Amino acid sequence: MLTFFKRYNLTIFIGILIIVIWALVTKYASWINPVIFPEPLTVVESFVTKWGELIGGVGSSMKLLIPGFFGALLAGIVAGLFFGLNKRLREILMPYFHALSPIPPTLFIPYAIALLPTFQTASISLIFIGAFWPVFLGTIHGVLLIEKHYLDNAKSLGLKDPTFLFNVVLPASAPHILSGAGTALGMSFLILTIAEMFGASSGMGFFIQYYSDFSQYHYVLAGIIFNSIIIVSVMVAFEKIKKRLLFWTNLKAD
Repeated sequence: MLTFFKRYNLTIFIGILIIVIWALVTKYASWINPVIFPEPLTVVESFVTKWGELIGGVGSSMKLLIPGFFGALLAGIVAGLFFGLNKRLREILMPYFHALSPIPPTLFIPYAIALLPTFQTASISLIFIGAFWPVFLGTIHGVLLIEKHYLDNAKSLGLKDPTFLFNVVLPASAPHILSGAGTALGMSFLILTIAEMFGASSGMGFFIQYYSDFSQYHYVLAGIIFNSIIIVSVMVAFEKIKKRLLFWTNLKAD
């Protein structure tokens, strides 16, 4: 604990300073609208009042995010390995991959609503689309960047599928796969909150949209801060898992 405070003492000081400035500005600046920018204590009270609703929203959101993200993770790795190891197919289809991957998943919302029966399946599909491309392209790049002599040595030892795949290709391309997975996780949260703000009846994004409709911005601000804490916590946990899995690369995490 002492090491933690020594390492992050300036970070903690900046956080406290921001809260103090926030409290002073909202209390004494007459040009600040107190409805849109409530005092810190009012936001803290909103946390206490709506704690159960906030926690319930996270559970609801995870029912959409987990299947969408992990489905994309599995499909992206499998497809990425396939095209990464098949040069001719990759050369033929890569221009299409590069053309399709930058398209924002939210542009598919009209088709998701029209073709899929429920909000849940439409949201999961959009998260899947958004998370798939970073993992897929990261896996392909990871396979292509494996040094040729490394592959030649493995083949000279007589390693064949699936031993060659799981013992050589996957570990060697893992840094790029996990880098793509990190990007995909951030993208998943982005799509999730957008989808929930416009079509859900519960969830992290719905909480913010619901109370903004009633101009209860102390709840809105509490929801934004709470969602930020959840997203940062998940991303930090992912980075720790990534560092553990890639221990052999001496990856350093901040």
